[in-house]
Amino acid sequence: MEQKNGTLLEIHDLSVSFQMYEHGIGNSNLYRGLKQTDLQVISDLHLTVYPGEIVAVAGSSGSGKSVFASAILGILPDNATVRGHLHYKGEELTAARQRQLRGTEIALVPQSVAFLDPLMKVGAQVDGHRKSQPTEKRRSLFRRFDLPDKTPQLYPFELSGGMARRVLVSTAFITDAQLIIADEPTPGMGLEQALEALRLFREMAEEGKAVILITHDIDLAIAFADRVAVFYAGTTVETAFASDFKNGSDALRHPYSKALWNALPQNGFVPIEGFQPYAGNLPKGCLFAPRCPYKKAQCTADVPPIREVRGGEVRCYYDV
Repeated sequence: MEQKNGTLLEIHDLSVSFQMYEHGIGNSNLYRGLKQTDLQVISDLHLTVYPGEIVAVAGSSGSGKSVFASAILGILPDNATVRGHLHYKGEELTAARQRQLRGTEIALVPQSVAFLDPLMKVGAQVDGHRKSQPTEKRRSLFRRFDLPDKTPQLYPFELSGGMARRVLVSTAFITDAQLIIADEPTPGMGLEQALEALRLFREMAEEGKAVILITHDIDLAIAFADRVAVFYAGTTVETAFASDFKNGSDALRHPYSKALWNALPQNGFVPIEGFQPYAGNLPKGCLFAPRCPYKKAQCTADVPPIREVRGGEVRCYYDV
């Protein structure tokens, strides 16, 4: 896909840490008070989103995908510290601007159905406080998602898991948001319902809006996204066109992206040794270095910068 002029969302050097407390234990094994620590969950994350595209954020569990979404929206807990540069339509995304845009220009499809208010009927939750006759639009959405006519009168506890997921997706589609952040939107849906949701995301992109599709399913990302941002241990290691994944591992730039491609069932299901490091136990230098077959001394000493390589972006010292 040819990228549009002008960016919608720009994220540079984003870091998120959580202030934690743990018990201090002395040599006598007695309680010594509380020790404060900062748990780094996201570090030096970089991503640019353009109008008219779907950007898939792909990575395994624990790679920071949901924290990343919450940082954009400004809905992290009070013990979180956010550093870096976030800009929406060229303006800094401050806490005040996040509150202003949240639910209007920027909408979230949350991962958990617990986001539905258990004390409010479904129809009222989807319609929200909008006054531009959203009910007919909601009816159309519910028909597309094959939700029964009685659904608006039900409470969340009366919905199946798949129904609740479709209702959550509807809350984002009914807005006039220019940016939709969909955090694992399709689990629990039937195949046709999931495909319908993804077709709706595609329609939004064709209208000039943008979608960030958070997923651990590489096949899904490749099929529906324009670009794929690969997350590893809380940072972006590569951003590539989805077609690069279709063209095979040689078209990709980062060793982890190549490993993801090789681990797909249709590509031999080849595993990679080791495990993704988690917050609190991150290695020095490149976060992938302990598992990388191409690592050199520089990789374990310094964090690689983001570079443009063959039309994509990669956080690696070497073009492999």
